[in-house]
Amino acid sequence: MDFISTRGGGAVSAGAAILKGIAEDGGLFVPSFFPKLSAEDLRNMVTMDYPERAALVLGMFLSDYSEAELLSYARKAYARFDGEPAPVIGVDDTTYVMELFHGPTLAFKDIALTLLPHLMGAAHKKCGSDKKTLILVATSGDTGKAAIEGFKNVEGTEIVVIYPSEGVSALQKLQMQTSDGDNVHVLGIKGNFDDAQSAVKRIFNSKECKERFEKLGYSLSSANSINWGRLVPQIVYYISAYVDMLGCDEIEEGEAINFVVPTGNFGDVLAGYYAKKMGLPVNKLIVASNINNVLTDFFTSGRYDINRPFHKTMSPSMDILISSNLERLLFEILDRDSAKVRALMDSLKEEGEYALDVETLFEKVPEFLAYSSDEAGTEATIDNFFETNDYLLDPHTAVAMNSYNDYLTDTGDQTKTVVVSTASPYKFAHDVYQAVSGNDEADPFKAVKKLHSYTLTDIPKEIKALEYLEPIHTDVVEVKDIDKAIFAYFEKE
Repeated sequence: MDFISTRGGGAVSAGAAILKGIAEDGGLFVPSFFPKLSAEDLRNMVTMDYPERAALVLGMFLSDYSEAELLSYARKAYARFDGEPAPVIGVDDTTYVMELFHGPTLAFKDIALTLLPHLMGAAHKKCGSDKKTLILVATSGDTGKAAIEGFKNVEGTEIVVIYPSEGVSALQKLQMQTSDGDNVHVLGIKGNFDDAQSAVKRIFNSKECKERFEKLGYSLSSANSINWGRLVPQIVYYISAYVDMLGCDEIEEGEAINFVVPTGNFGDVLAGYYAKKMGLPVNKLIVASNINNVLTDFFTSGRYDINRPFHKTMSPSMDILISSNLERLLFEILDRDSAKVRALMDSLKEEGEYALDVETLFEKVPEFLAYSSDEAGTEATIDNFFETNDYLLDPHTAVAMNSYNDYLTDTGDQTKTVVVSTASPYKFAHDVYQAVSGNDEADPFKAVKKLHSYTLTDIPKEIKALEYLEPIHTDVVEVKDIDKAIFAYFEKE
């Protein structure tokens, strides 16, 4: 299968798309067509383990990789997880939680970022590249550490992670700052995630920057979800959740289900849409946002407008106004007309907004609905859900659960629904402890211990280990100095 750019660039192989990250014209790579899953495929997957399911689904897109390669990579990647990578937990007769936080960094990004280094390493060989790879990553909290864990000490690779210094949780920051690895560079900025993401895109699209890196012997790639190699493994867990429910007789064959997805950059929920495009029986995809609710407004009115205040919240991985992966959905809504997509992206860059005809939006993607949760609603949901179900939600999953409650109030829909849980609550111990106990504890490790004592839930070993690690990466720069700081890591005198 070939991959094409949302802005009209020529087709490339799967391996080339993964290596490049972003198309030469600044667009995002998408598959030239969507392969189809049959009812028989879904039945057969019931008895497969997660790596086998992953290899099957990935093989439908990554045609220049062999089945044996993909299965080997998936087994290596998911051996790093504590148990199943994406277990589905029943809450009541219609509500389920899919836990995606059992990987090495306790966040859903591990699903893709434990696998991506294997895909990228193989792509180097397939494409005959002799350059080292420089991975540039912008993170709103979780992607950075997950990318570091995936790529640290990988031969022929350097990784630079850029994060908002005051826009992540204390434990997220420590996870990044204490990362070892001879090829790891972590850069804090005095800005927000959109500033970090814009810097990465600017460098990718800058002829001067690319030439400077080429002289240093590097080709650029990304581990953000703008990279197809990040996005395609996320399709797998939607399909896996469905076949798990099918195998346990929670649903009948062909029965459509809902997914509720907390999202900021739109990659996670887009993967669910792609699963539906492949034939997965999906009824609704409910987009859950915090008070940075640009996506909620888009799916309600057709207008995407970033000219609004930016809010720091207890769900920092969703503190995003520029949802890059929405460009891929626009490409489908606009019948893959790359000129129209380019025009909208130009409008976003120049005016900070664009608009679609709302009737066209509803007609083309009727499966999408969007809700948002303010801080009070998120906090109350953490408390109420623990009180009712003895289950601890992280703030991002609480945003999703609160949005789902609003959806039920509006519709009364009794369709079986999977809420996507994206991170361990212990990564946000301060806010979660405050939500369930009503008490404040500023010290992150005291908050971890008090949360454990109050809820009797297990502290992940990765969080316990953080307390005894010293920060290694403490650089923080102004937004205007990002490029200079990155080049300083490599252009040594």
